[in-house]
Amino acid sequence: MTTKTSAEIIRDGLWDNNPALVQVLGLCPLLAVTSTVVNAIGLGLATLMVLMGSNLAVSLIRNFVGESVRLPAFVMIIASFVTCAELLMQAYTYELYQILGIFIPLIVTNCAILGRADAFASRNAPGPALLDGAMMGAGFLAVLIILGGMRELIGQGTLFVDMHLLFGPMASDWVIEPFANYPDMLFMVLPPGAFVGLGLLIALKNGIDHHLKERKKTLQPVTTPGSKRVRVTGNVS
Repeated sequence: MTTKTSAEIIRDGLWDNNPALVQVLGLCPLLAVTSTVVNAIGLGLATLMVLMGSNLAVSLIRNFVGESVRLPAFVMIIASFVTCAELLMQAYTYELYQILGIFIPLIVTNCAILGRADAFASRNAPGPALLDGAMMGAGFLAVLIILGGMRELIGQGTLFVDMHLLFGPMASDWVIEPFANYPDMLFMVLPPGAFVGLGLLIALKNGIDHHLKERKKTLQPVTTPGSKRVRVTGNVS
């Protein structure tokens, strides 16, 4: 059983052990589809659903699956949930599904999902396993949205373009254009821009962690060694 508290699981997924910024897993879809926010949200929600479902299922069967078939069983579970996510997107967000293309089925090969199933869900009760899947998925989704927003804003000068593909006609007027006559920066829309953007996010996180660590050191009370007491009882010659 896990010794982690719920607060530690939440902090791990969102920050300390974020799958994109710390584990650096699932980079292929992360870098490929984050040219806009709507693409990032679509892939992130699908990954979140698969993470939660697979973690819960793996935890439920952890005592009934032998060591020799453990990983194949995990892959089959993940593939089943990916198929469910794919069918849901085909039914309700078909245009977005066509844009994301092969990267929805490729969620099966996302090492972050298989890694959490093997390292956490297979060793813990359903409750913590489900929470771990939710927090890891939320952390991955947050990085996708931030990177997608950065690339869309710098590359096209807009935010929330084509949100109707995910949220329906009510989101048609959600687009934000903060700059007038913005010259498109093609570099940020192309794959090299994704690498640069992710590198900046990782550097920012490392910088924040370093700052918090140094601040914690300065806030700790400084203890000065006191003078030792000298035993003076007894006869002194």
